[in-house]
Formats: sequence, C-alpha cells, structure tokens
Amino acid sequence: MRILILGGDGYLGWATSMYFSRRGHEVHAVDNYLRRRMHEENGTDSLTPILPDLPSRARAWKEVTGLEIGVTEGDLQDWGLVERVVREFEPEAIVHYGEMPSAPYSMIDRDHAVFTQTNNVVGTLNVLFAMAELVPDAHLVKLGTMGEYGTPNIDIEEGFIEIHHKGRSDVLPFPKLAGSFYHLSKVHDSHNIHFACRIWGLRATDLNQGVVYGIETEETKLDERLVTRFDYDELFGTALNRFCLQAVIGHPLTAYGKGGQTRGYLNILDTLQCVELAVLNPPTEGEYRVFNQFTEQFSINELAEIVREAARHHGLTVEPVHVENPRVELEEHYYNAAHTKLLDLGLRPHLLSETLIESMFSVMERYKHRVIPDRIDPRTRWRGVLRERAAR
Repeated sequence: MRILILGGDGYLGWATSMYFSRRGHEVHAVDNYLRRRMHEENGTDSLTPILPDLPSRARAWKEVTGLEIGVTEGDLQDWGLVERVVREFEPEAIVHYGEMPSAPYSMIDRDHAVFTQTNNVVGTLNVLFAMAELVPDAHLVKLGTMGEYGTPNIDIEEGFIEIHHKGRSDVLPFPKLAGSFYHLSKVHDSHNIHFACRIWGLRATDLNQGVVYGIETEETKLDERLVTRFDYDELFGTALNRFCLQAVIGHPLTAYGKGGQTRGYLNILDTLQCVELAVLNPPTEGEYRVFNQFTEQFSINELAEIVREAARHHGLTVEPVHVENPRVELEEHYYNAAHTKLLDLGLRPHLLSETLIESMFSVMERYKHRVIPDRIDPRTRWRGVLRERAAR
C-alpha cells in the first residue's frame, strides 16, 4: 500500500514511517521541521539525539534495512506542495500527524494561539481538498485527541452519542469541551473532516488519541541513528514521560494542582498498532468514524505513585510534589471514556507496568547529559495573557 505520512519527522511520525516501511508498504514522509523550530524558539531539545533532517534519517534507514522512505520537506499550508505530493505519490492512505501538537504552546499568547489554529486547520483543509480532487478513494487517518471531549460529567462515547430530545432522536457528534486553543484546532479539524466525508464522499478515521508514553519501538532499536525524538519539557513533554525523566535526574515529580486530573494513556507501540489497524481496515465511501485511542486511564497522582515505586525498584529515590496548576482545568472530576472499537479490530495492548517504566529509565539514563533542567517546570499559564493585560 502507498502510505503518505504527514509530520514524518515527529515523535510518532518517524516511528510510524519506519513501522510501515518495514512491513512492506511504500512510504513517503512530509515535514517542515516545525517541532525543531519551536524547540529552538524555547531553548529546548529532544532528549534523544536525532539526525538533523528527514533525508538523513531516510538514508540511515536504508543503510540499516535496505528499505526506502521517500521524503518531501515542506509546509502543509502550502497548497502547491500538498497538491504536488498527493498528485505524484497517489497515496492510498494518508496518516496525518502534521500539526502543532502542544496545548501550552498554543496558550503562550495571541500570536501562538493564532498560529496554532491557522497552521492546523489550514493544513488539514489543504489535505482534504487534495484528496477530493486527486485521490477521492484514499483513506485519511487523522490524529485527533481525547482532549477534544474535555472532562464532561457523563461517559465519553467514541465520537457520537444518541440524543433524545422532545420526542425525537438522532445520533450526533459527541459534545466538545476543548481545554486549549490547540485542542480547539483539533475540534475544528474534526468538523471539517466530517463535513468533507458527508459532502464529497471521502473516507476518514479520526483517532482521538490519549497521552502517549515510551521511547523505543522495534525499529528504533535497530540502530541508534533511528531513534525517534523524546520531549520532556513543559511545552511538549507529556505527564508520564516527564515524570520518568524527573525520576532519572532526581527532580521531584511535579503534579499540577491536586493531581486528580484523569486521562487515557497508551504506549507508543500501541499507537503504531492502532494506526495500522485503522489503515488496514478502512471505512466505506463517505464514512467518517471516530476511534478513542488509548488503553488505560490514570490520574496524575496515580501516575506519580507508579513512577515513584518503579524508581525505587530501580534504585532511584524520588517523591511527588504538588505545584500550582498553570492550566485552567478540573482537578477532580468524573472520567469514563469508551475505547472498544480498536480492541474489536484486534488491538493487543501493552499495558503500563513498573518493568516497562524501568526500561524507559535505562534509555533516559543513557541520554540524561542532554537534559536542560530549567525547561522542565511549567512557565506558560492559561490566564497569563489576561493577567498581564489587567496589570497594564
């Protein structure tokens, strides 16, 4: 199958590109190095030392495996580039990771919020138009986020909910309560993709993914040059990855607020499984489907305790601390989200365990000399811009 990976230089994008290539698919990766530029802007970097660009990574992949990954360097906001890549490669599936992925980054100020929504929404619209005009039978597999739903006081369904109102019923998109301008950009994407399926007959799978953790995949372990990026800083690092890094360097585990915030989590290995299952089992023409992509639910306090105990077994001493929450969110809430559709397709989860965390510790210890300690603790605050304006 011809598979186009958008955002192929990223944490998940590079891992996915290698994964599909190794399984015999023809893979082409696109990226404009936005994540690298954002790290330069904020004085941060990947914990793992990744090669300088996609062509270098593709060459290393070919040297190690004999397999090729095609590469295009460019921006999805550039219609000419998107149109050319889709026309020339003629993908049968498009895996779309190519967006600005950070809630804190989107909340820095007005400029960052506007950039986030313009970059994400316009890029995805270009992809939809290219599909409609050039490859109408292709399947879009789009990385969404469980953050679209927020934390409603009812069970979260997979994309849609049956509504009974004044004697009538319908199945409608599940209500969205996004928690940042980034998450809102994903909501807008979902609406646009759903619309394109209804109007143009496209087929798409929206993967509302939970929080991903992990460093290694079977492909990254083949050669050190093939490692994927790993972020731990306050803008791009996720809670469990950050906690593990903090444990390795002896930094307290920083739980935001009361620590009762509960989310869905999954291993990077399961992200690869989920994307493959979606690609190999496409929807019908005109169908827009939503999969909630996670395997387990944890609160921040539960994660901190799991990491603390795993660290103790690994000979490390670290304790959780509660810090002022930079975000505006419920810190104690109901959370129960359905996630059966990928299991029905055959997902075999890698569940979180102390053994898994200790294996992450081992990799992190190898690269801990690359840690930039003053970029771990939160500096971006959801109400920061308004407070500065009020002070003026």
